[in-house]
Amino acid sequence: MAQCVQSVQEFIQDSFVPMVAVLCSEDAEKITRKNNLNFSELLRPFCRLTSEGHMRDPNNQVQVVKNLRISVNNVVTRPSVPTSGVHSPAQRRLLSEVVSASQPAEGGVANFITAGDYDLNISATTPWFEAYRESFLQSMPASDHEFLNHYLACLLVVSSSEAVPVEQFLKLSQEQHKIQHNGEYTNPKWFIPNTLKYYVLLHDMSQGDEQRADSVYEDMKQRYGSQGCYLLKINSRTAAAGTDEQIPDPWSQYLNKNLAIHGPIHPPLNTNDVSTSMLHGWDDGVSVNSLDNTHPLQLETAIDMPGSLDSLRSVAAETKTTTVYTGVAAGTSHGACLTLNDHNRLRLFIQEFTFRGLLPHIEKNIRQLNDQLVSRKGLSRSLFSVTKKLFGGGKVPEKSIAELKNTSGLLYHPEAPELQIRKMADLCFLVQHYELAYSCYHMAKKDFLSDQAMLYAAGALEMAAVSAFLQGGAPRPYPAHYMDTAIQTYRDVCKNKVLAERCALFSAEVLKSQAKYSDAATLLIKMTSEDSDLCSALLLEQAAHCFINMRNPMVRKFAFHMILAGHRFSKAGQKRHALRCYCQAMQVYKGKGWSLAEDHINFTIGRQSFTLRQPENAVLAFRHILTNDSQQTATQQGAFLREYLYVYRNVPGVCEVALPQLPLPCINSSATRVYFGHERRLAEGEKQAATHVSLDQEFDQDLAAVWQDLEEQVVAAANRGVVPSTFYPTQCCLNSQTDNLHFPLAVVEEPIIVEVVFRNPLKVPLVLSDLSLLWKFTLKDFSRPQPQDIMVGDAVTITNEKEAIARLKLLPRQTGQLTILGLVYNLASTSSTGDSTINSPSATAGTSVRGRQDLEIQGPRLNQSKEEKTSVSHGPDRRLDPTITPPMPLLEVFFLQFPTALLCGEIRKAYVEFCNVSHVPLCGLRVASTHPDFFTFGSSSLATPLTPLSPTSFENCSAYKTLATPPGATPGSVTAVTLVSAADFGSGGGGVFGTGGKRVAEMPLGEGTLTPGESTQLPLWLRGPDQEGVHEINFLFYYEGAEKGGKISHRVLRHTVFICASRSLSVRATACRSNTLPEEEGRNGSMLVFVDVENINTSEAGVREFHIAQVSSSSKQWRLHKCINPAENKDCKLTTRERGKLCFRATRCKPHEATSKSLEKYTFADLSLGNEQIISSTTPCADFFFRRCQPSEHSRSQGAGPGGGAEDITGVVRKCNEVDLDIIVLWKAFVVEDNKQVILEGQLHVALQTIGKEACSLRQKEEAQEMVLLKFKPELPPPMTRPSMEQLSHLIKTNLHYPESHSHSFVQKSLCMVPVILTLSNCSLAQVDAIIDLRHKTTSPESLEVHGSFTWLGQTQYKLQLRAQEVMRLPLRAGFLHAGVYNLGTPRVFAKLADQGAMCETSQQTATPALIIINST
Repeated sequence: MAQCVQSVQEFIQDSFVPMVAVLCSEDAEKITRKNNLNFSELLRPFCRLTSEGHMRDPNNQVQVVKNLRISVNNVVTRPSVPTSGVHSPAQRRLLSEVVSASQPAEGGVANFITAGDYDLNISATTPWFEAYRESFLQSMPASDHEFLNHYLACLLVVSSSEAVPVEQFLKLSQEQHKIQHNGEYTNPKWFIPNTLKYYVLLHDMSQGDEQRADSVYEDMKQRYGSQGCYLLKINSRTAAAGTDEQIPDPWSQYLNKNLAIHGPIHPPLNTNDVSTSMLHGWDDGVSVNSLDNTHPLQLETAIDMPGSLDSLRSVAAETKTTTVYTGVAAGTSHGACLTLNDHNRLRLFIQEFTFRGLLPHIEKNIRQLNDQLVSRKGLSRSLFSVTKKLFGGGKVPEKSIAELKNTSGLLYHPEAPELQIRKMADLCFLVQHYELAYSCYHMAKKDFLSDQAMLYAAGALEMAAVSAFLQGGAPRPYPAHYMDTAIQTYRDVCKNKVLAERCALFSAEVLKSQAKYSDAATLLIKMTSEDSDLCSALLLEQAAHCFINMRNPMVRKFAFHMILAGHRFSKAGQKRHALRCYCQAMQVYKGKGWSLAEDHINFTIGRQSFTLRQPENAVLAFRHILTNDSQQTATQQGAFLREYLYVYRNVPGVCEVALPQLPLPCINSSATRVYFGHERRLAEGEKQAATHVSLDQEFDQDLAAVWQDLEEQVVAAANRGVVPSTFYPTQCCLNSQTDNLHFPLAVVEEPIIVEVVFRNPLKVPLVLSDLSLLWKFTLKDFSRPQPQDIMVGDAVTITNEKEAIARLKLLPRQTGQLTILGLVYNLASTSSTGDSTINSPSATAGTSVRGRQDLEIQGPRLNQSKEEKTSVSHGPDRRLDPTITPPMPLLEVFFLQFPTALLCGEIRKAYVEFCNVSHVPLCGLRVASTHPDFFTFGSSSLATPLTPLSPTSFENCSAYKTLATPPGATPGSVTAVTLVSAADFGSGGGGVFGTGGKRVAEMPLGEGTLTPGESTQLPLWLRGPDQEGVHEINFLFYYEGAEKGGKISHRVLRHTVFICASRSLSVRATACRSNTLPEEEGRNGSMLVFVDVENINTSEAGVREFHIAQVSSSSKQWRLHKCINPAENKDCKLTTRERGKLCFRATRCKPHEATSKSLEKYTFADLSLGNEQIISSTTPCADFFFRRCQPSEHSRSQGAGPGGGAEDITGVVRKCNEVDLDIIVLWKAFVVEDNKQVILEGQLHVALQTIGKEACSLRQKEEAQEMVLLKFKPELPPPMTRPSMEQLSHLIKTNLHYPESHSHSFVQKSLCMVPVILTLSNCSLAQVDAIIDLRHKTTSPESLEVHGSFTWLGQTQYKLQLRAQEVMRLPLRAGFLHAGVYNLGTPRVFAKLADQGAMCETSQQTATPALIIINST
């Protein structure tokens, strides 16, 4: 239980005090009325004795009476009415108003309790419970089974101004006797028949004659005795006295308590200290007359009696006032005519009355009753029982024996011996003689139980337990079972819930004082019932405090019973107390996962706060319900939402100062995306707009890195190959994964689109309407600011537990700094739980509220320094803080006739349209791509007039520059040889910047700029990728503004295409050395090139057949000379899975074709196999040739001069076998589309690098590699490269010159000698040492069967030295003995580099068989 102002002992002592009645004459009342008080009220602040009293018990032992208080009340008569055991409606209203009047004081003492994980702030005291307890005890009617609240004495007060005061005393005495002994009235009840009468002469010092008063008093002492009367002088202060003197007002704390609902809390009054002032003055707006607003103990009809309070009440009734006369008003002062001396006289009067009159009277009655008790003990129990039976024992049975246990089934005569024992016990209790009181109560309890007088027995048990507790020194433990029995008897047997409640209140206080909080809580909970919500609420609250004050606090039980108490408070109409209980319980349930309980508490707090006109608290409570992940049903959540909206709409002034923060829907701030720029125009007709960046695209971190790399390349190209230090990649769309540490740059007059992600945590739909952005703008220049345009979004419906996206536009009109703060919108709920949409504002006007939500984005976690790693700190996220910059150009790109599917190597021509849609000129247009070999814009230095100039002239026209084959030209012969520099295509086809083969192309604009509103079209040639499949190709268009030095140096436009490549042809090529060395072909002769073409297309894309239209070559040193095996009158056609093989002779370029000025130029040779020639040295054929990504570029760039070291040797030897000849195969495919034949054309590239090594146009599909096991061991570093034996065997090329046949007469001369010339050609660029061995003979039997044996004559071994690329002819003679066919290819040639002395000679590859026929004549 909560802490109380009084201790338990003080509370019980003040609950049972001696009762004193007051009867005043009319003149005496007039004297006291000057102070706005009646006589009983006048004495009330002085009724507690400050000094000790003494009396002797029946054993003549002195008993000390400490801190005694008496209760003085006016006599109120009413006829006898049966007690019902329950409160009347008036009593309930009284108790309810008392509790309502007592509220927690602001700034009061709080009790902070820490229990486990809970930190609770609960009320340290509960003054409303003490006020209820006080009023409850005051309102209890006097009962016949106990005498504690019966009057012991009566004060007869007469004014000294009476003509004959003694006669007035006689009248009052007779009136008291009539009230007590007349059987018509049983109220008030008197303790003993011989009630003490104490005569008080009241003298008004301001008006009366003091001498006369003294003489009257002397006469009174003679008549009534000095201890039975008293002269009380008051009103010493006159109206003429100074008003500056401050006299304390001790009456207000007793009187104003019942008049001011929200007044301060004071110590409780005595149980029987009942006065009319406490019954009236409630400020709840109920207007009642004086008779209707009486105390529950009073009768509804009063009897007028001179000098009684009833007569005063009737006077008050005639004035039609709303309160009974008490001499008290809300702002009235009390005791205005009294001085401090008068206060002391009043205090002295109470002391004299108590010590000289009341205590001796009580002592005398205790002795008398004790004597009766002692005499009773002298008799045997049986005899005494017989006596009671003979003489009736003073009992009057009113009902049958079967109903004796009923409380009304047995009544005792007032003079019954059992009641005399109870009287003695009560008297002893009132004067604090608890030990003797306990003995008497215990004795009476036995008698009552034996007589089955259960009401009397329960009363004796109750007071016996209290007396045992109050005994000093604790001679015996507190008999809690007495209290339990009494409570059960009161409640179940006697059906008197009022007495049971009183008993429970006492017992709970006692148990609490003994730290038996569990027993106290059990008792309080047991006393709750459905009869009184107010009582149950108070008891449940006290039980909750018991749980929290235990040694091990039971926090959850505290909270649960607080909820129960709040519920009962709410049913009892105590809204403030209900709200307080729920708020205290919320401390326990909050954030502990009890979502349903938390929702219930918040909902109740919201309702009660709204009822009590606390809209802020109501809104806050409803916010908690709606923001948490609720587990309520959809119906319940809909009710919560409607209540919330209703509260919001009825909160006065909620939108007058600032828009309120709305809790719904939840905004995922980190998912907010911001897009800068116009939305792209849709394509018109056949135009295909550039994809660029949009909010519909998902962010890909890897793709963003690719775009950044492309932008770095194009920026470097625009800045002479260097990326500026101030470069920052362009980010058109910002999200949580982008770099948001810098302020984003936006352009004036270009919209900013903010995408906000809403999440509905409820199971009912939400409707948002009239959405707009909340922003702040700071002007950066001094021009007049123009307002920002806000594009208001449409209504958005978020279905249950789903996400919805809203995109809002903001159009800046001026440069400066913009900050987007949040959103403003109308929130409404649908009428049902279905997924309905409300788009019209009128439909939601009745249920919607307008509010805001802030967009607060948390930046990335900082994790660089030690301090950042050890703490949780976040960097800035500035995606909502764009800087508005001056106007910039804006480019839009459209593609015409852009394909989506191509054959591998297919050439297609398309067009690109560039549009400047801004008000600023555009320049510096460039493009970069991840696939630079996929497209070309052509060479600006080479005109291509024969290609179609517009899309309308494209159909059935070739994308190549073509010429008709000259008449009479042999198919397969060289039709054109052209020298082309790579730089010619580097300007338009793109110079190489950076690494990885990425190229940047500069767009050939007319005058270098694109004016505002201007558009231009450029041709674009595309070539299908060499690998089949779907290819993602990215274009990045770069452009700048004409004015330099702005915050934005450039802008980019992205475009992504997907091309599906289908298989076409597979080309394989091999180069072989030629055996002959004709003089006209130069010193190094020629070589043979074999081209193997296979149709690997499986009728995909409707392809019927391929035609090999032309084979071209490109090289710095070699060129194709002629086709050895051309088709006679038809093209080389290949249908599905067919193959064809072509053989070409290649020769070195002529000396005039390789002059010093053209060392870096490529020789293009075209060998047409059809009726027209394709000029391969122009766009687009040459563009795609130079754009191919082949590793041969690296090998071509390396020199091969002789020098020291292994690398030089390797280079020299490799150059002997290098060819560096590129073959371009141009084809045409016939495709059927929509019953119409279409001719496609394309080109494939094969790079021949080494003699004898096959090259392919396609990268080998590594099916075998899928079978290879993964290698987890790290690869060893490559060893130092040295020439292989195969490479060294190609240093020298040999050839034999001899007659094919020779005739000789072996008859005339047996030896035939034939001259043979051995030609040695040094294929390397270094000096070579050669050894020719002629001793080698063919010894294999197979060879001898075919060729005869011969011998070389003369020197059979030569050692020669050949300079670089030198050709040497060595004359030899062969000797034959017989006619026949002989193979002269037996010489063996060994060679090594001249400067490598340690290297052994390597056998060179011999020539093909050289057969000679020797004829005999």
